[in-house]
Amino acid sequence: MALKPWLLTTPASRGIGLQIARRLLNTTDLPVVATARRDLDKARSAILEGLDTVDPKRLSVFELDVTDEGSISTAVSRIKDQFPSRTHYLHLAYLLPGILPNPEKAPAQISASACLDTFRVNTIGPLLLLKHFHDFLPRKSTQLPSLPSSLPQQAVTAIMSARVGSISDNALGGWYSYRASKAAVNQIVKTFDIYLKQRSGDKAIGVGLHPGTVKTGLSKEFWGKVREEKLFSGEFAAERLGVVVKGVGVDGRGRCWDWEGKEVPA
Repeated sequence: MALKPWLLTTPASRGIGLQIARRLLNTTDLPVVATARRDLDKARSAILEGLDTVDPKRLSVFELDVTDEGSISTAVSRIKDQFPSRTHYLHLAYLLPGILPNPEKAPAQISASACLDTFRVNTIGPLLLLKHFHDFLPRKSTQLPSLPSSLPQQAVTAIMSARVGSISDNALGGWYSYRASKAAVNQIVKTFDIYLKQRSGDKAIGVGLHPGTVKTGLSKEFWGKVREEKLFSGEFAAERLGVVVKGVGVDGRGRCWDWEGKEVPA
């Protein structure tokens, strides 16, 4: 018997994660799990705002802080109660933690504490999410159901990366800690996808995503330096990343893809 799919966006209280959660609710009929560090009722209201035709029971919001492994473990335990592995599996996971506290222009601006914060959220955060959520993904023996046309046919774990994480594409320098944290994410994506290939075959893949420059708090300082046509709304980014995740397929596994569906070089 085919297992029942569910979808995950973490975090989802604002920015791209909020818009992805809204899009998943609006374009599928599947249960959606979202997470927030605090103010769960506020996050839930923001996700559901204006989605009058969506059954609110499809949305579950859990408290989760990627810098606190105990909170991840607690959230996963509660999710297991709601979606037991004998009847359900995780079909699409967006792992989106990210901060940019100190975009250094020169080595003298490097701060040990800011570097640690950056890696704790951008790199170790996704690693811990993979540690605790990977058991929800299908195995080679899992029978997958028929799925909505808006979703990929194989399970996908999509981790937020960035073009500045590309080593070969780095022509400008700067942003030492952020670049390094995202380069590490690309390595994590590749390594996790190799694990999935061994565990799940073609039924689950891992990819990295570059959304472009999006009007979120993370990039606000740089909005004025971006051409208007290249500064995206959260809604546009969510729509484009959904298209990319659906279209990348097994042949694109283990790599990073931008909002246009073009590969970001390593």
